[in-house]
Amino acid sequence: MTERDEQILEAAMQLFLRYGVKRTSMNDIASEAGVARQTLYNAFSNKDDVLCSLIRLFTDRAMDEIEVIIARSTKLSDRLDIVLERVAVYPFEMLSKSPNAEDLVLGMNAASKEEIDASNERFRAVLADILIVYEASLKRVGRTPRQFADFIHIAASAAKTQAANRKQLDELLQTIRSTVLSYAQIDT
Repeated sequence: MTERDEQILEAAMQLFLRYGVKRTSMNDIASEAGVARQTLYNAFSNKDDVLCSLIRLFTDRAMDEIEVIIARSTKLSDRLDIVLERVAVYPFEMLSKSPNAEDLVLGMNAASKEEIDASNERFRAVLADILIVYEASLKRVGRTPRQFADFIHIAASAAKTQAANRKQLDELLQTIRSTVLSYAQIDT
């Protein structure tokens, strides 16, 4: 992806957060990004393509950050913290600042939902990789690293959408974190 493409996607994200997906046009995106409409269409065929590319970009950035933390720390608690931040805290904060968060969520279509599913799978895979070294502890309670990865991801995603505020989100994520560390029999 080129710098120009990223610039376009950043502009689209600002518009989607400000006005929602449905009320944002390709002309709006071109104008906000400071590019000609044809330049936008050369990079992205339509708004669905913009939205899918945006989801992919944010997932790639999150994975890059996660990889850095994982490489620096061997502590499960640190590794869980960064994944939970990228799965739940960052999206919660971003959407809570948007007056059109509901429209942004409702503006997702089949194509963007497929991209979100692919993104979710990447998060689950990294969680399973993190937990693989605790496989013996998890097996003692009848679970595999993949099952726990699914639990963490689903619980964090639910917390993100159900929390009334940031404090409650943090409490829910702390409960998930404590549960995982307890089952993995790891000190924080």
